[in-house]
Amino acid sequence: MESPFYPAATGTDRPHRILLLFLDGVGIGPSDPTINPFLHARIPNLRTLLGGEPPTLSMLEMENPGPAQLIPLDACMGVAGLPQSGTGQVALLTGTNAPRDLGRHFGPWPPVHLRPTLERDNLLVRAARSGGSVIFANAYPENYPEGRNRRLVAAPPLAARAAGHLTRHHHHLREGQAVASEIVNDGWRVHLGHDDIPQITPEEAGENLARIAGDARLTLFAHYLTDLAGHRGGMVGGIDALERVDRFLGGLLTRLGSDTLLLLVSDHGNLEDIRGGHTRNPALGLAVGPGSHQLPPAPGLHQLAPAILGLLGVPDAHVPAR
Repeated sequence: MESPFYPAATGTDRPHRILLLFLDGVGIGPSDPTINPFLHARIPNLRTLLGGEPPTLSMLEMENPGPAQLIPLDACMGVAGLPQSGTGQVALLTGTNAPRDLGRHFGPWPPVHLRPTLERDNLLVRAARSGGSVIFANAYPENYPEGRNRRLVAAPPLAARAAGHLTRHHHHLREGQAVASEIVNDGWRVHLGHDDIPQITPEEAGENLARIAGDARLTLFAHYLTDLAGHRGGMVGGIDALERVDRFLGGLLTRLGSDTLLLLVSDHGNLEDIRGGHTRNPALGLAVGPGSHQLPPAPGLHQLAPAILGLLGVPDAHVPAR
């Protein structure tokens, strides 16, 4: 079945570009409408990618007729306890089993002990060192994280700063050359006072990201409000968060080049179960485009970065840099 907004692909070719779209705190949960917002949200783009179904545990047992691959990501990685954002994001971005190295799951921020690993081994750094062009598409205030507690900084901007690519700020967002972490620009306008930044829809933000991703071999964009909705939003908040992401995805896919592999990934479960808190469900992984069938079928979070680097042709992709 061919997606109306994304060409069918065999998945056997190596992608020319990869867009890594990170969603914080989204798992693959049960097909239970009393707890899972995916069963209620209007998510036509996700459903089309997955052959008409929402991503649930029961779908993992079925053959998917859609153009995307649904990939359950093991967020536990052999370590007891509930997966957390700090170690999960370090594992996702570096290819190291961060909770095992630390001895436990930790979050929400990357543990200080693992920050040298994050800065040295993250996939943006390694792709850039191999000669590939990379972009971190999120807009952040200039000089971030100066002026705040540096312990309270998420892994994606730390990784981007280490790679020299925490470089998109207010004027990039105004010109459509960056995307706000919340997808729309309301926070920059209301809370940071930048009323010269235009209001945009999630679809327009997705189109902007597609255009940005056309300028690099590897692009990373990170969105965090899905995890916040999982903690505080209940069913209504979860539905709203998913519908914003789906509209964003719709705009993105109308403009994304057919030579690009889109990887939508998360660090742990949360939003898929409104009963509160993180889960041990597989973290959401979804791949569409060239190279999608070359990814491991059910990897640990720490196995994704080596797979991405391998598809980009980075030497020694499966061995973390030291």
